[in-house]
Amino acid sequence: MDSLALRAAGNVGKRVGIIGLDTSHSVAFTKVLNVPDSDAAYNGYKVVAAYPHGSKDIVSSTKRIPEYIEEVKKLGVEITGSIQELIAKSDVILLETNDGRRHLEQATEVLKAGKRIFIDKPVAGTLTDVVAIYKAAEKYNIPVFSASSLRYITGIEGIDKSKVLGADTFSPAVLEKTHPDLFWYGVHGVETLYTVMGTGCKTVTRVSTPNTDIVVGTWEDGRTGTFRGTRTGKHDYGGTVFTESGNKVLGPYNGYEPLLKDIIKYFQTGQVPVTPQETIEIFAFMEAADESKRLGGKSVTIESVMKKARS
Repeated sequence: MDSLALRAAGNVGKRVGIIGLDTSHSVAFTKVLNVPDSDAAYNGYKVVAAYPHGSKDIVSSTKRIPEYIEEVKKLGVEITGSIQELIAKSDVILLETNDGRRHLEQATEVLKAGKRIFIDKPVAGTLTDVVAIYKAAEKYNIPVFSASSLRYITGIEGIDKSKVLGADTFSPAVLEKTHPDLFWYGVHGVETLYTVMGTGCKTVTRVSTPNTDIVVGTWEDGRTGTFRGTRTGKHDYGGTVFTESGNKVLGPYNGYEPLLKDIIKYFQTGQVPVTPQETIEIFAFMEAADESKRLGGKSVTIESVMKKARS
């Protein structure tokens, strides 16, 4: 039975393929899944093959590829020469390429083949490409899942999101010249903010210095949420959530495994734990923050950047 028939029957195989060996996530996920007695939550899914490329021109990423190839080969992973070869050997795909500019092209190949795909952060290198990926997912009828592992930060599980009045979050916001400022690393803290606030942000303003970004979002119901992105000092992740019953502290970071368990559930069921609407708005928030910086800190609407991305 071919992959499309298997998917239609609700029976997706457990061979995991990885696109991109230019990030430590690829090795981390493989180490968890490919141990002989892996957690029952992973339900027997194993990484069987990987296509290593990957960024072409981001040195911090490309220099990792040879080392990571050797690491995953020791874990029983076959290295393929193309994405098409990888797809043929895999049932589900982890798109781990560190360079978001390559994601639309790479994800589209997978979606055309009818395979479920998790796209690691950033979803893409531009908001326009983020929108295009989700349009392709609709076209090929394959739900796409993308999330940061910071969505599962310690403390998040104890919060009643219906009682959240506002939130402040923080994370590193190291810059990469090939990507919009917050897409590269600030996305992690922004995703934490959205995890507790939910969708509905209307306007964004940003204060930016060489060392720090502070981004303030105003939601349609009058709530405010802020993100602080740091580029000096000790890098850390966390935040404060203001609720009707008191303030809650987020942190420390909880590792990759809670995210990986949700990825496996998605591979099994085809149900995404984060809606396309929320993921797209996260990237619209960051694009609006970039536009606010360009305008000297003026307020920018989410609607305006979405209109531009869709045109």
